[in-house]
Order: sequence, then structure tokens, then C-alpha cells
Amino acid sequence: MNNKNQVIYSGSYTFYNREMLMEKIQMRMSEKRFLHVLRVEEMAVGLAAKYDVSVEKASIAALAHDYAKERPDEEMAEIILAEDFDKALLPYGNPIWHGIVGAYLVEKELGIHDLEILQAIRLHTTGAKNMTPLDKVIYVADYVETGRHFPGVETARALALTDLDQAVGYEAKHTLLHLIESNAKVFPKSLETYNQWAANN
Repeated sequence: MNNKNQVIYSGSYTFYNREMLMEKIQMRMSEKRFLHVLRVEEMAVGLAAKYDVSVEKASIAALAHDYAKERPDEEMAEIILAEDFDKALLPYGNPIWHGIVGAYLVEKELGIHDLEILQAIRLHTTGAKNMTPLDKVIYVADYVETGRHFPGVETARALALTDLDQAVGYEAKHTLLHLIESNAKVFPKSLETYNQWAANN
């Protein structure tokens, strides 16, 4: 994101300004991951502006969405047990944990308490039956950011720019297909997302 389009933080959702928040987040991840985070933010801010969603909340949620992505599995599992998360999470690993547990860590360690931002972080890995416009923006932005290269990504990007609900459905369907083809476990909420946003359209 160039300086001309940089989002100015009001202080309503985090006591950090954008540069300080970026520094906090960058400390918790590799350079490769951080560059992904910046691309997701750029995409999320663009989608938020298009779909009349708070660009400030989109920026904060996008910057923080992978805050826990590179935490050790042992640490994440300990948090799930110690903080009384649903133990049914345990078999699904970091691809699911970093959204759900990540929202907890963002609130605890970064002091971001806005429920809409935290929910968007929580749901960015799975989607949900009921999603706010901000949830959809972060879910889709993470999937179609400009560093993504997979068959169908151009279709996903085109849908993101024309119909956010269809973009959610496309992502839910193709994520499910990818998991099945990889013989990976499917988290129940991912199936719920597919049933709501893809199977009914």
C-alpha cells in the first residue's frame, strides 16, 4: 500500500497507529509471512472501500489475521487446553487454530478488543454460516491477495470485485475441494460455510 492510500487510524479500535501495529505484528512472523499480511491488507482495504465496510477495521483485521500463524504447535495446543477452547479443535492443527486462537492472542497481546475485528480474524480460516461484511472481506482478501497463484485465482479475484457473496461461495467450494483432494480433515465450520454460501447458489 503506498503512502497516498494509507489508512489513518482513529484510535477507536487499537491504541497503536498503523506503523506501530505493523511493527508489533512483524516481530511475530517471518518476512515472507509479513509480506503476505501486507498484501492481504491492501486487498482488504480495497474491498472494504468497494463494499462500504470500515477500511480502518479492515486494515487492522488484515494486519492481525495471521498474528498466530507461526506460533509453535505446542504453544497453540497448550492455549486451547488452558483457556478452555473446544477440545475438538485439537486434531485440526495450525491451519484452523491460527484463526480461532489467533483472535484470542490478538486481544490478549495487542489489546484489540473490537468484537467485529476479532470475529473477522477468528473466521478467516473457516468462514461461517453467518458472516458480517468485514468477515467476508478478510476471508476473501486472504484468498485472492496478489501473491496467491493457484488455478482459479483469477476467477476468485474477479468475483471479489463484482459480488462478495459469490466470492465467499467460490472460496468455500474450492477450499473444500482442495482439502478433500489432499485427504485433509475438514473442520465442521468449513462445511457449514460451503453449505451456506456455495451449495445454495
